[in-house]
Amino acid sequence: MISVLIADDQDLIREGLRVLVEDEPDLTVAGEAADGAQALTQARLLDPDVILMDVRMPHMNGIEATTHLVQAGSRARILMLTTFNLDEYVYHALKAGASGFLLKDATREQLTSAVRAVSAGETLLAPAITRRLIEDFCRDPAPGAPAADVTGRLSERELGVVRLVAQGLSNAEIAARLYLSETTVKSHIAHILAKLDLRDRVQVAVYAYEHGIVRPGHRAPPADRKTNP
Repeated sequence: MISVLIADDQDLIREGLRVLVEDEPDLTVAGEAADGAQALTQARLLDPDVILMDVRMPHMNGIEATTHLVQAGSRARILMLTTFNLDEYVYHALKAGASGFLLKDATREQLTSAVRAVSAGETLLAPAITRRLIEDFCRDPAPGAPAADVTGRLSERELGVVRLVAQGLSNAEIAARLYLSETTVKSHIAHILAKLDLRDRVQVAVYAYEHGIVRPGHRAPPADRKTNP
């Protein structure tokens, strides 16, 4: 059973989300919070698997709450809720450690699928939206080639995987592009997260843009099957 904490300052939104979540046999609502400060308290007390976190709340917004939770080592996966699909706060939320975001007008299927996905360690429902947000709101990405400290920490194969993650490709799509098994792709991603001390795939994408591994508007070249692992 996946436990969910709902954090939103609007009673009707919380009530609607509760109904949607509790209608699923494998999901349950652990509790609710009306602002970011309450979300921190409830997260500590209830230890939920997933937090549905509104971006804009009084007293402490969702980004601040996410930052505190991640820094405190919370195991909860955070799914940000926003009204606007190009909300400038979303990029900062992803950078703070959120596992993804969801529009408040999402369908029941999109919501429940998102909760299950982030609980399983995956990220956003729509990788293309992730990529667009990062490209729009990543300020002054590093020009040209990646910094030497980045390339020195990752193998050529791992850099290739990072580029494809930043494009929003799924493990299956990356595997097909690089002529690898999905298990091998998962292993590469695990190594990348460990080497760069990142939380999940979203932070890998943010890192790629900020360090010049990928540039906004540019797509990675087709992979060479002869590239060494």
